[in-house]
Amino acid sequence: MNDVARAAGVSLKTVSRVVNGEVTVNPVLAAQVQQAIEALHYRHDIGASTLRRSDRRTETIALLLEDVGNPFSAALHRSVEDEARARGVQVLTGSLDEDPQRERELVRAFTMRRADGMIIAPVTDDQSFLSTEMHDDNPVVFVDRPGHGIPADAVLATNVLGATEATRHLVAHGHRRIAYLGDYIRISTARQRHQGYLAALAEAGLEPEPGLVTHDLHTAALAESAVMALFHRPQPPTALFTSQNLVTIGTVRALRRLQLHRTVALVGFDDFPLADLLEPAVTVVAQDPATMGRTAARALFRRIDGDPSPPQEHWIPTTMIRRGSGELPPSPSLAAGRPTRL
Repeated sequence: MNDVARAAGVSLKTVSRVVNGEVTVNPVLAAQVQQAIEALHYRHDIGASTLRRSDRRTETIALLLEDVGNPFSAALHRSVEDEARARGVQVLTGSLDEDPQRERELVRAFTMRRADGMIIAPVTDDQSFLSTEMHDDNPVVFVDRPGHGIPADAVLATNVLGATEATRHLVAHGHRRIAYLGDYIRISTARQRHQGYLAALAEAGLEPEPGLVTHDLHTAALAESAVMALFHRPQPPTALFTSQNLVTIGTVRALRRLQLHRTVALVGFDDFPLADLLEPAVTVVAQDPATMGRTAARALFRRIDGDPSPPQEHWIPTTMIRRGSGELPPSPSLAAGRPTRL
């Protein structure tokens, strides 16, 4: 910065103000500084400036999600990034892959880089390790799933209510054998969606059939195989509730292979790209990842700015989107218990 100041013929303080984006610098002097920066190929050393700042802020936050390639995570990531960019803050992002060890490794990696705060979709039911990894002035906000073992704000979807509404919708269209296909049962959101499914069955006076419930389907391929197996049963289901977008995608593939996509009703939890362009279009209970990300980012920045209020839970409602697949009536042949023949 001293080199830039000499080349531009200005003070070191003026260079510092230009580099840090202050808008009160004389435009002529700012232009001189920018020309010197380009001529000297100067790059701002964030680490060095952090050491000089009294608040030790790095103007970065960490975002740890299950898989940034998943459409839900991608939309959530984008809204966090938009909020951060408006404040001149960069987002460091990582995928946890439902791996507890990776959760700890990424938390440590980002705290070593002194991220000013962290938004995390927790993998396990114990995040007490964060109390030793995070500094006292580096807040945490949980998103999508509640955290445990450390007090922090949480931004959550109404999973139980949304799953209840999805299953109730299928019951209202005459279905009595409704299969449930879910993600890892150890994940809190998967447990909550299964809970909503059971609640709707109980409300309708229906007993859940163990053979129609499948957990731990974390990929589209596993879901596709599970659906194929369901329709080789003596009494296959007439409707399916899939509790995660990848599970829904695998289910759609299986139904099309079986030529049952216009016969078996389907409601999925989570929307996904092109769901409205399929035939029939897929009825979903949609979360609002953009609002979840925006709410989580704003909660985190309030804490970074010094908000001392007790931790809060922010509930983001789900929305039923009726597109056709969830409105199919029970197939007479399936209702009679005749399995599919390939």
